[in-house]
Parts: sequence; C-alpha cells; structure tokens
Amino acid sequence: MNLPVHASTKLADTIAHLALSKKAENILIMDVRKITSMTDYFIICSADTDIQVKAIADTIRKGTESKPWHMEGYRQLSWVLLDYVDAVIHIFKTETRAYYELERLWADAPVRELNNEPEVLPDPAAE
Repeated sequence: MNLPVHASTKLADTIAHLALSKKAENILIMDVRKITSMTDYFIICSADTDIQVKAIADTIRKGTESKPWHMEGYRQLSWVLLDYVDAVIHIFKTETRAYYELERLWADAPVRELNNEPEVLPDPAAE
C-alpha cells in the first residue's frame, strides 16, 4: 500500500532534513514516481566517515514515525540503505558514492538538492 503522494513527499523531505541535521553532504531528493513503481523517492547523501554514516542512519531511524521496511549495509557503513517503501535513502561514504554514481542511473528523475542549514521540523504529534 503506497502512501498518498503528499505523504511520500513529506516523508522524503523529513528524511532529507534529518540527514542534514547530522551534516550529511550533497543531499539529493530524486522524484522517481514517473520512472519506476518500486518507490516514489530516492534520497541520496554522503558522509566522510563511517561514524557519520551511522549517525545519519540512526537519526533517520529514530526521527521517522515508522521503522524502515528493509535495511542494508548497517554493519559495513560504507553504503547504508533504509527502505521506507515510498522513500528509499542511500547513505554513502563519500568515496563509495563517487565509485557507484547511483544518481547517474536515475538521471531522468527530477532532482532537488538540499544544502541549507537544517530547519526545525514540525512535531508530527502536534498535528
């Protein structure tokens, strides 16, 4: 069951801002709804150290309302994938991201880049 479009967009934005709050770099939000049926959004970001990759992954897992449906790479920490069904986050170590160039595979997707300071997100419990 897919979330309504506005809910998947909100989830992608929340995940991206949570990554930014832990100083993730080169954050891309890729809208793949018109390209694939596997998910609505890919969020791709990178970090220089495995400690930072772990911190980003942990912050996203704790900061979202639901647990990821699937998770990979958490032990190795060079590429962590968190699959929330309607949004999939790829957290790379910088050199691993440069090697795989995942964003090139989805180059036809509209992309938003997030590189501002983290903003305070509304508390979901207050809505």
